[in-house]
Amino acid sequence: MRVTSTEIPNVLLLEPRVFRDDRGFFLEAWNAREFRNEIKMDVQFVQDNHSRSACAVLRGLHYQIRQPQGKLIRVARGRIFDIAVDLRKSRPTFGRWVGHELSEDNHRQLWIPPGFAHGFLVLSEIADVLYKTTDYYAPEHERCLIWNDPEVGIDWPLDREPLVSSKDRSGLSFAKAEAFA
Repeated sequence: MRVTSTEIPNVLLLEPRVFRDDRGFFLEAWNAREFRNEIKMDVQFVQDNHSRSACAVLRGLHYQIRQPQGKLIRVARGRIFDIAVDLRKSRPTFGRWVGHELSEDNHRQLWIPPGFAHGFLVLSEIADVLYKTTDYYAPEHERCLIWNDPEVGIDWPLDREPLVSSKDRSGLSFAKAEAFA
């Protein structure tokens, strides 16, 4: 696995080794020992999630103020632009965002530690997004940062109006959103 740092420390782009031949490919999507050795942290995942979304669907920006979730995101089908926004007040990167394209072709994964809002935009006709979380979903602690907040200024690769749920359309601005210490 190749690990690349992003502009925000601890948000990491992971590229597994892909073995290709006439039959297709094989890759190891998750290995606890290798993850621990490369990332230098012992992460315990407790939940696997799978979402399927159509083109131009924008999900997020979600986080849990209590029971914060670290997430390991990958795409099994299609392409997405995946986003993490730092909501840790104590960090110099507070309020900054990082985004990367994840796809079934590049096999990249994004590790987002607890303390970040997460969202993605579907760039392909359909996308199946798989992600592991370090804590359980707790709807009573879920929060939503509005996807188009001008203070955060995410440069979404949009060529049309995104399809956004009513819950996500009513997300809070960065100035009003709860943040982590």
